[in-house]
Amino acid sequence: MTETVRTRVAIVGAGPAGLLLSHLLAAAGIESVVIDQRTRDEIESTIRAGILEHGTVDVLTSSGASDRVLTVGHRHDGIELRFGGQGHRIDFPSLTGRSVWLYPQHEVLKDLIAARLAGGQDLRFGVTALRVEGANTDRPRVFAEDAEGKAFEIDAEFVVGADGSRSVARAAVTGSSTGGYFREYPFAWFGILCEAPPSSEELIYSNSAEGFALISQRSATVQRMYFQCDPEADPEALSEEEIWEQLQIRVPGTTLQQGPIFQRDVLRFRSFVAHELRAGRVALVGDAAHTVPPTGAKGMNLAVADVLLLERALRALLLENDERLIDGYAETALQRIWKAQHFSWWMTSMLHVAPDASDFDRLRQVGELRSVVESEAGRTYLAEAYTGWPLASAGH
Repeated sequence: MTETVRTRVAIVGAGPAGLLLSHLLAAAGIESVVIDQRTRDEIESTIRAGILEHGTVDVLTSSGASDRVLTVGHRHDGIELRFGGQGHRIDFPSLTGRSVWLYPQHEVLKDLIAARLAGGQDLRFGVTALRVEGANTDRPRVFAEDAEGKAFEIDAEFVVGADGSRSVARAAVTGSSTGGYFREYPFAWFGILCEAPPSSEELIYSNSAEGFALISQRSATVQRMYFQCDPEADPEALSEEEIWEQLQIRVPGTTLQQGPIFQRDVLRFRSFVAHELRAGRVALVGDAAHTVPPTGAKGMNLAVADVLLLERALRALLLENDERLIDGYAETALQRIWKAQHFSWWMTSMLHVAPDASDFDRLRQVGELRSVVESEAGRTYLAEAYTGWPLASAGH
């Protein structure tokens, strides 16, 4: 017989969204089961970017999910926009009173997994979700199989799809695994991880005639850097010397600290928003609901914003039988999602060189950059969006 697991909330996906949601629900006395097809080691060792908004850090620390973000992470009080061979610093605290933290996503996941396991969370790795059924009933179900291929079901009062951009749960909400608004960009990022000291104390976003470059960091000894490339580029086609040449030519005025490159990849740029974020008793959060280009540093932060809204709605629904917040979840979440889509698109279009860009396009782009850095209002808008708009309060 197929095993049936019963719980109040079934969460598909043990990424930042799914784990944080389970953490906040547990604090409210609502049990959940979290499943993910990856192993714990795969989740904790996949290195991804991590710029955390001020509000995201507040949520992680105040909820008890992480204190390492303050001790291991690095607070950044600004970024540099570089164009025309000159750097222009955007000072976040003076413009908004807020900062951001450089703290990679896999470190957030380590913290969340440790916190949930310590709290007795039913957290199952190596489990593949096959489908979600019964969205419009009082007991939706997740059909899954474990690492040995044994089938089982999760019978819940609510199902949350937090299973990333290739979400299985999305079909139960939108009617299709691909149902959504979609845009693909004509360029990608060629990314490297290298053994070297930081080239800059803060991130550099550089616009040049040769294309965009981002000079980022991971630690005192490991750096992450990107340069604009063709989406079909082969990450193995360039020598290390050619990679450093491409990076350096795009960041005039800054001498990059070079070191052995131990990882390289090509990151495609896509924007996506699901046509629906909720159907009955199934809802989507995080990358299952939306993806953004990485230029605006919004991905994980947007997932946290979704989770805070959904957690409040689930508390009202499951503890008070109040459906008002869950009925308004999608409309409320989409307001921030589309603001983040705009900001991510704006940063991307302002800093990258389109393949068909004319001289007019290039000069207009420089004019746009000057309009931002030479205007306090322009700098403030960028700082407000980058450090994060106000979040719903967890537990309220």
